[in-house]
Amino acid sequence: MADKQKTSPAEFLRQVQTEGKKVVWPTREETVRTAIFVGILTLILSLFFLGVDSLFGAVVRWLLTLA
Repeated sequence: MADKQKTSPAEFLRQVQTEGKKVVWPTREETVRTAIFVGILTLILSLFFLGVDSLFGAVVRWLLTLA
């Protein structure tokens, strides 16, 4: 097994800072656009699953009337 060197806390913080500088943050416009997209998609999916759940509920109620 390879012997790994331990990183000092100061070196670790320097590495974190270096990596943090590489992060590309989205613009405000991209963030708002993405949030709107997520909201619309959530609404569409919730309506879809409401429809599927209602359909299955109706089928189960109908099957129970046959018994």
